[in-house]
Amino acid sequence: MTRGGRIAYLSCRETLSTASTRRSDAFEHDHMLACLGPALGAHGFSLDEVLWDDNRIDWGGYAAALVGTTWDYQDRLPDFLAAMRALDARLPVFNPADMLVWNSTKTYLRDLSARGIAVVPTQWIDTPDAGQIAACFAHFGTDTLVVKRQTGASAVGQARVTAGGPLPMFSVPVMVQPYLASVEAQGETSVVVIDGQISHAIRKCPARGDYRTQSLYGAIEEPADLSVRDRDFVAHVLSSLTTVPLYARVDFLRGADDAPQLMELELIEPYLYPEQGPDLGTLVAAALAKRLA
Repeated sequence: MTRGGRIAYLSCRETLSTASTRRSDAFEHDHMLACLGPALGAHGFSLDEVLWDDNRIDWGGYAAALVGTTWDYQDRLPDFLAAMRALDARLPVFNPADMLVWNSTKTYLRDLSARGIAVVPTQWIDTPDAGQIAACFAHFGTDTLVVKRQTGASAVGQARVTAGGPLPMFSVPVMVQPYLASVEAQGETSVVVIDGQISHAIRKCPARGDYRTQSLYGAIEEPADLSVRDRDFVAHVLSSLTTVPLYARVDFLRGADDAPQLMELELIEPYLYPEQGPDLGTLVAAALAKRLA
């Protein structure tokens, strides 16, 4: 293996395979390494787990960095973005730092909505109080809301609230959306896209009585088939970007007319569900090799 053939898979302390204490969903980190390692090896690369905030790393020994399971970035956003900018100035980072900065705060959904993408209706509240949140019930004509941090991940700090019930207190900017009951009936669809091409799709079904679609909360994941309308929607979302990302995950729910409504466009550190995508490693490795050629 040549010195230029090493790829850094950026991670956080609680996902590293060698950590003494790991997150309950750290097995997803292991699945990604098992998927990517052999596929990259077929192209002459090796894959190293690397802490994104480890100042001792000699980055001169790496050909590129993949932003992997950096699943603490949302609580250390200024440090994370500064580190990604500095790293991007030294070697190719996927996805690039400018894209990470844009995608790090969910206000990017406003940009996509302005570009004609159907996004779950959202009210943006930078200095939230109970009155502002309560006003969203009437605004959306619903008796159930979901309140999220504008910078967040894994549904941490998120709340589902009902009219007349207690309202959460937030000290950070939030986004408020009507609760879409389709998440319980049909789940959330995640579409993995590599270098602009759809790899595979999964349906994430929350545990009974819950609405969160992450494995942390007992959600079940299964392969999903995409309709022509679904594929056109994903293509529309990706075409709204000025740069094709190496990897992306398009997450959507279905509205009252069954049409897709964008929940998230994950470009920073999304889990790419290799269990449901047998070709994922091959696609990522080929795309990376092409970009580094």
